[in-house]
Amino acid sequence: MEKDYSNLHKALVIKYFWQVMRNFKIAFFVIIFGSIFSAGLDIYIPLQFLKLWNILNTNNFNLVSNAQNIIIMIFILGFIRWILRRTVGFTNSYFQSSVMAKLREQAFTKMIGHSNAFFANNFGGSLTQKINKYAKSFERLMDRLVNDGLPLLVRSIGTIIAIYTLVPKYSYVLTAFCLVFMVTALVYTRFKLKYDIIAASADTKTTGALADSISNHSSIQLFAGHDYEVKRVGSVIEKQKVATVFNWYLWEGLGSIQSFYFIIMEFIVFWMAIGDWKLGMVTLPLLVLIQNYLGRLTENLWSFASIVRTFYDGFADAQEMALVLDMPYGVEDNTINTLMNVKGEVVFDNVVYVYDKNKTKIFDNFSIKITAGQKIAIVGSSGAGKSTFVNLLMRLFNTTSGKILIDGIDISSISQKNLREQIAFVPQDPVLFHRSLMENIRYGRRDATDDEVKNAAHLAHCDKFIDKLPNGYNTYVGERGTKLSGGERQRVAIARAILRNAPILVLDEATSALDSESEVLIQDALHNLIKNKTTIVIAHRLSTIKEMDRIIVIEDGKIIEDDTHEELINIDSGVYKKLWNLQAGGFNKDEEVI
Repeated sequence: MEKDYSNLHKALVIKYFWQVMRNFKIAFFVIIFGSIFSAGLDIYIPLQFLKLWNILNTNNFNLVSNAQNIIIMIFILGFIRWILRRTVGFTNSYFQSSVMAKLREQAFTKMIGHSNAFFANNFGGSLTQKINKYAKSFERLMDRLVNDGLPLLVRSIGTIIAIYTLVPKYSYVLTAFCLVFMVTALVYTRFKLKYDIIAASADTKTTGALADSISNHSSIQLFAGHDYEVKRVGSVIEKQKVATVFNWYLWEGLGSIQSFYFIIMEFIVFWMAIGDWKLGMVTLPLLVLIQNYLGRLTENLWSFASIVRTFYDGFADAQEMALVLDMPYGVEDNTINTLMNVKGEVVFDNVVYVYDKNKTKIFDNFSIKITAGQKIAIVGSSGAGKSTFVNLLMRLFNTTSGKILIDGIDISSISQKNLREQIAFVPQDPVLFHRSLMENIRYGRRDATDDEVKNAAHLAHCDKFIDKLPNGYNTYVGERGTKLSGGERQRVAIARAILRNAPILVLDEATSALDSESEVLIQDALHNLIKNKTTIVIAHRLSTIKEMDRIIVIEDGKIIEDDTHEELINIDSGVYKKLWNLQAGGFNKDEEVI
């Protein structure tokens, strides 16, 4: 994904980082102050060496004890610096790993609570990448802060102060040099950002081209497209190479400017120092100290541009997730009421639903009452509103206006968790977790025992294929359940519904992916499952709904027919009769036409 440096939400990123970091405040401040004091000792210890060199330069052996005391002091200071660095290192290891884990939890907890529309508009892989980049960006920023940023700040200021106490005029030169160096690095880095974006975009296009060709390798082989794809992908890679080379040339340009600055600074400082040495204003040990300081300062300043770049990259990566964290939920929770001892009456009261993407009105003052324990089927052509009915009932979307009530309680006044605990849903195309069959079935009721899971599997006739698997219920089903057939996945979904045993049951043509033999078995299981439950069937094959108490035919979000199968089949110009005749006559009875 191409990085956006144009409007970095740094405050937003810091806000969400701090929500986690504040749980580890002691560790954080130990790291910060440990790094500051350690870097400070890097400046202070050479001053002790200056004292030692000055004593040794006198060739006065009466001062040996003084020299030994200084050496002891240097040892103590070095030992303290060692303790500080080890403390910072171990604390930072604990701090970063803990914070990164909590950041992932923070991001996942917020993200998984977003509405169905949010996930429909975002790729799952992209969302996973955002969570990982969010945590990794914290690691990069913290490493740069502790290992480079703070030491650079302390050593730069400390070096200037230390030299000011010894020879003030040299500190003025160093101050001017540091300012010119940092301003140049900042301006150059800002200038270079647009080329970083171009290079990042080229990298993204190469990744996309490679993934597209590799994922479609079978089509390439079947249509003899090997040479074409090599040429096509090769041209994309070549464009990336051009963008990357130019970007790296720019880095070399900045390095050239920095190196030139260092040469000029050393020349000016030592030209002045030689003159002062000639006049007896500075000693040889002082010149050695200045050279030592300049070498360390140069080493630290050299990484300044890289620190700035990491700063931009880190915040650009983190802000993608921070914006998601700051995004309000499309469906907000409410806990005014609680559904308990649900009987299962469902009422849609003048419901209006407008699809925001294109402002299409799906439902317009839609009203229906389903009494507790009633079995209804909803029939209609594609786009009539069947799926919207279920999505609104399960509150995957909010109604634009009007109310949906269960046992007289507005579902918008209860939590989504409480609502969905009252509904068992069997989708037409179930998607399973890449977990064991035992875990997948138990997802219907996560406190169920193994025996209860196996009983539900038996009622859904899952055991007929599970018993044939080498690992039985411990068999992993593959990503999204790809190791199972469509019919097997659907039986697992039915087993979940049986295990949940909720008062309201929603079936989105639960037998559509089954062969004839399996369908007979599942119909028997469903017959037992729907007893004493409010059942809503989204019907595609009309042969499966003849025994429903009511059949609701909807078109353009409105109810146009509502009666039993026997009554509707006798309406000469009825929509239901027309659909029935199509499936029973002109098409195979098992053909899905609506």
